Amino acid sequence: MSACAETLMAVRRQRLLRRYDVSAPRYTSYPTAAQFTPAVGPETWADWLRALPQDEPVGLYAHIPFCKRLCWYCGCNTRAVNRLDVMSSYVDLLLKEAEMVAEALVLPLGPVSLHLGGGTPNSLSPDLLSRLVSGLKQLFQPDEGLAFAAELDPAVLTSDWVDRAAELGLTRASLGVQDLSPEVQQAVNRIEPFEVVERAVGWLMRAGVPSVNLDLMYGLPRQGRAQVLSTLEQILTLRPDRIALFGYAHVPWMKPHQRLIDTAELPGASERFDQSQAAAERLVQAGYHAIGLDHFALPDDSLAVAARNGRVRRSFQGYTTDPVYLIGMGASSISRTSQGYVQNHTIERDWRAAIASGKLPAARGLAMTADDRRRAEIIERLMCDFAVFLPAVERRHGPDPDHFRSALSALKPLMDDDLVVVNDGAIAVTDLGRPFVRLICAAFDDAPTSAAPRHAQAI
Repeated sequence: MSACAETLMAVRRQRLLRRYDVSAPRYTSYPTAAQFTPAVGPETWADWLRALPQDEPVGLYAHIPFCKRLCWYCGCNTRAVNRLDVMSSYVDLLLKEAEMVAEALVLPLGPVSLHLGGGTPNSLSPDLLSRLVSGLKQLFQPDEGLAFAAELDPAVLTSDWVDRAAELGLTRASLGVQDLSPEVQQAVNRIEPFEVVERAVGWLMRAGVPSVNLDLMYGLPRQGRAQVLSTLEQILTLRPDRIALFGYAHVPWMKPHQRLIDTAELPGASERFDQSQAAAERLVQAGYHAIGLDHFALPDDSLAVAARNGRVRRSFQGYTTDPVYLIGMGASSISRTSQGYVQNHTIERDWRAAIASGKLPAARGLAMTADDRRRAEIIERLMCDFAVFLPAVERRHGPDPDHFRSALSALKPLMDDDLVVVNDGAIAVTDLGRPFVRLICAAFDDAPTSAAPRHAQAI
């Protein structure tokens, strides 16, 4: 591309960024969690568990809502806890919830996978980790080839914890890094030198953990293109199997601790876009395959293989190869079955009280309609493949009464800006439109605009 053409493209991108500098859901699910209501509670969840098919793969998710420190950018359901008794009683109750879930199921299940998220699962001691994982294995009887993943904080990881996790069968570790620049780390209260991350990766590799993922962020306070690329150059020396490059979501109305971040130090939409594009170009140059909006994987990683075969899915963990059926346990965890979504109490004391009373801690959810399933598949394929064929979706879920006329009308401005192409029911996001894919998905979102909460910026 000539210098003149590059200048014209840059001007055009700036115009688009100004026009579409709006908020939109991340679409880790559809309908989004914002649409969940108390109409789905313990009785409904028990019915859905009893109806879970035995021959389908099932993912188990256990939420650990504890951290040794509270990072100011964090959007997760967690709190800073260092008391062993609090964590021990939580594990006891989590296993009690698992017992209630198992009692409602028709066992044995199909192939089972396990994911520990948070929070910081490695805030649990090695003994608590053993109690939790061994208890879950005993209840759900997974096959020998259990896929077992955990999200980890390198700064509080120990070699003893890694060794115990490896003994329990850990197959994938996701390490939160975000940014390695001292000025950025200070601005978000997460001090973590590269040597700490390097040490953690070394422990995992020596223990024989097959796969290591690293999570990075752009759009953080005091962060610019130079900081993002400097972080990447250091991370690439470790050659992780996957890298997630998330855009920071500043939602202080939902996460009050984010008010500790000086908004004047946050990069604007143009700067965020420049950071993400520069990082994506460097990762592709380094041999990683781009997966969806913000994930990158080495060519032989299972996520990259699934992407080539059109089998990548969108979940609350981002882009994944996890099963469609998901059973979430722990405070705030979300489950999904063919009937819909269920979320546990988000406030830990309410979750504890429900289990102590002998009830499944389901607090809210959503029973999906045929229309929801149609829209969910369209949004998921757009998020994962940047393309979808509407007639094929209608064959699977039934015809849409108005053939998505309202959605196609909403896409018209995006089509005029060459962000998306529609041709005989085939919808394809252009290369120019990929960073705007969440706005393209929003055209198929049937949630009332007035009922939706404020979301993070779409770009």
